[in-house]
Amino acid sequence: MFIQTCRITSAAYGTTENSPVTFQGFAMDEITRKIETVGYISPHVEAKIVNLQTEELLPLNMPGELWIRGYTVMLGYWNEPEKTKESITPEGWYKTGDIATLDSYGYCRIVGRCKDMIIRGGENIYPAEVESFLHTHPKIHEVQVVGVHDDRMGEELCACVSLGDGQNCTAEEIQAFCKGKISNFKIPRYIVFLNELPMTPTGKVCTMAVNLKRKH
Repeated sequence: MFIQTCRITSAAYGTTENSPVTFQGFAMDEITRKIETVGYISPHVEAKIVNLQTEELLPLNMPGELWIRGYTVMLGYWNEPEKTKESITPEGWYKTGDIATLDSYGYCRIVGRCKDMIIRGGENIYPAEVESFLHTHPKIHEVQVVGVHDDRMGEELCACVSLGDGQNCTAEEIQAFCKGKISNFKIPRYIVFLNELPMTPTGKVCTMAVNLKRKH
């Protein structure tokens, strides 16, 4: 019996409240789109990016909160009218809580989560962006970037790092690696080394647990 294995995959995006998917890639998409986006918007579904504070519509390619409207959006949370009101506008827009950008072709790039955004001296910083860069350091195995309170700047960046087997590294070495490659305000002021980063059952770094370990 001949079994053909599918070797072509595509990214997709959806949430429990917005099922099954809002964006999905195509097999023929160029490699950059496959890697950097979650695909093209589904038919009969609307999406827009809004300012987190003012909820005003933002231009293409500018990061903000992703809002979705269409047949995929839930009617509401069961027996939780207040939570439903917080998540869905009177016009039917579902607030995903995700930071994203939309391009002129309708492709979406997820940048991070609204609740994870760090505001340092008035600059919005998305931890996932800094984490993605730090993962290019040859000695770093896992990294999680979190915000810590600072009296002057409001928040500062703290990178919680686990190194690869047999690797040794200093905070100064990591900070020097960042200089000239990412904006200065995105360079973590604090570097905390952990033996390993706590993971969720789905294989993601547990931010809450990382914060607890960092404090202790």
